[in-house]
Amino acid sequence: MAKHRSKRYVSAVALVEAGKSYSLPDAVGTVKKFPAPKFDPTVTISFHLGVDPRKSDQMVRGSVSLPHGTGKNVRVAVFAQGAAAEAAKAAGAEFVGYEDLIAKVQGGFTDFDAAIATPDAMTEVRKIARVLGPRGLMPNPKTGTVTDDVAKAVKEVKAGRVDFKLDKNGNVSGPVGKSSFSPEQLIENTQAFVDSVVRAKPASAKGNYIQSATLAATMLPGLPLESATYTKASA
Repeated sequence: MAKHRSKRYVSAVALVEAGKSYSLPDAVGTVKKFPAPKFDPTVTISFHLGVDPRKSDQMVRGSVSLPHGTGKNVRVAVFAQGAAAEAAKAAGAEFVGYEDLIAKVQGGFTDFDAAIATPDAMTEVRKIARVLGPRGLMPNPKTGTVTDDVAKAVKEVKAGRVDFKLDKNGNVSGPVGKSSFSPEQLIENTQAFVDSVVRAKPASAKGNYIQSATLAATMLPGLPLESATYTKASA
């Protein structure tokens, strides 16, 4: 059975050239031309990588600070106590606690977009790894979310830092802004994300690292990007 598409989606598809790979400016320009829904769509970049997700030495993960933020109010949970907890609150974290917050998460609470923990809190935080991990919320030193300087981490996350991680199908994706952003903001944010994924290439990865990249907005068609978008970054 054919999947029903809205008139808006069909109108957007009509603006996409079949078989074309877009330069980043052209892709952003086309996304900006798409008929927008009643909300402000999130623009996302997705990569398919030539690595083996089953091999630990080919894991791809990292973080990127988007120059113009994500356009989203990021809700942050911080697992800390004492002075670190007070610093997290002062920096604007929505949820701060230790054993009480861990118990709340064990009870099913995950109403936040990022989690940060001090190193000494991780012994207890690991008890909720099965809750946080599948949602991409587990604090990790490699992404700067396990740190003694929780205030700095909170500010970075709220300013537009995005964490990314390879999924089981060899894909990496993340937001680069909103459709309402200016073309220049979307281009600069997307290029920053591309550069970070290129830098995260595992030393053991052989052959074509980034096999494809696609730019898309929520509920709208994706646009394949020219390989020059990411091969230039790795040159």
